[in-house]
Parts: sequence; C-alpha cells; structure tokens
Amino acid sequence: MLGGILIFLGVLVFLVVIWVIGSYNGVITLRNSVDNAWAQIDVQLTRRHDLIPNLVKTAKGYLTHEKETLENVIKARTQATQATAVKDKQAAENFLTSTLRSLFAVVERYPDLKANQSMLKLHEEITSTENRIAFARQFYNDETMRHNTLIQQFPVNLIASSFNFSNKELFEIEDTSHKEVPEVNL
Repeated sequence: MLGGILIFLGVLVFLVVIWVIGSYNGVITLRNSVDNAWAQIDVQLTRRHDLIPNLVKTAKGYLTHEKETLENVIKARTQATQATAVKDKQAAENFLTSTLRSLFAVVERYPDLKANQSMLKLHEEITSTENRIAFARQFYNDETMRHNTLIQQFPVNLIASSFNFSNKELFEIEDTSHKEVPEVNL
C-alpha cells in the first residue's frame, strides 16, 4: 500500500516537473521570438535612418529657404538612432515620420526637386522601407501579444511570475494619414 502511494506521488511529481519544464520552455520560445521580431524592426529602422542623410543632402541644394524643415528631419533622425527602449523608440519614430511627411510636403512645392532622379529614388526607397517596417511591426506585435497572453494565462502565470517574465511592450507608430478623409474630385 505504502509502495503504491509512493509510486503515485513519484509519478505526480514527475508530471509536475515535466509541466514546469514545458511551460518554461514555451515562454522562453515566445520571448526569443519577440526578440527576433524586434531585431527585424530594428534592421528596417536602421535602413530608414541610413537613407535620411542622402535625402537631406539631395534636398538641401533646392530647399535653401526650408532650413528648419531639414533641421527637424536631422534632429528627429538623431533622436530615433539614440532611442533604446521600445517606448522611446516609438516616440522618436513617430516624430521622424511626421518630419519626413513635412519634408515630402515641402518637396511638392519644388517641381525641380520633385523631378530629381535621386529624390525620386530616395522617396521610393523610403516608401518601400516604410512598408517593410509596417510588416515587421505587425509580426512583432503579433508575437508580443502571443507572449503576453501566454504569461498571463493560468497556470503558466505561476511559472512566469516565478521566473520574473514580464509583459513586452507593443510597438505602435502613430499614422494619422489613415484617419484623414480622402478627397474625391469628380
């Protein structure tokens, strides 16, 4: 009888240990996936940051009266490259996006600059990079949501709190362009 109880308790402890190991490994797998997704965003953000000096250099010759706009783009780029935390990076990238929009709005007023082949190519590359950032951001946010959901669910939350796993922050870039009502000219 005592032998049967000990075997039952041994099997129970073994199952609990297996469950703890499996839960821990599941959280680690998702945490690494979130880190990988963040690395993909960082690659695209770095690509965008690297394009901006060429963009400013190309525009500088044409925009002698728009010095403030160019300085804001450079300032925003500097802030974006120096930000490290997700929240700081998010704010800096939002500022950079708004200054780039201002720059492209100014470029529209200068037909020679707008038709410049270097400017056209840079504009196309930045647009392409923005799309890549959007895809990478979506993947990161999806993985972050999966990670956060897992560590909040019972009983995995017991393992997560025991090993100090915490929620990851979503990366959201404010895009006000989709909120604007499109103008229709008939």
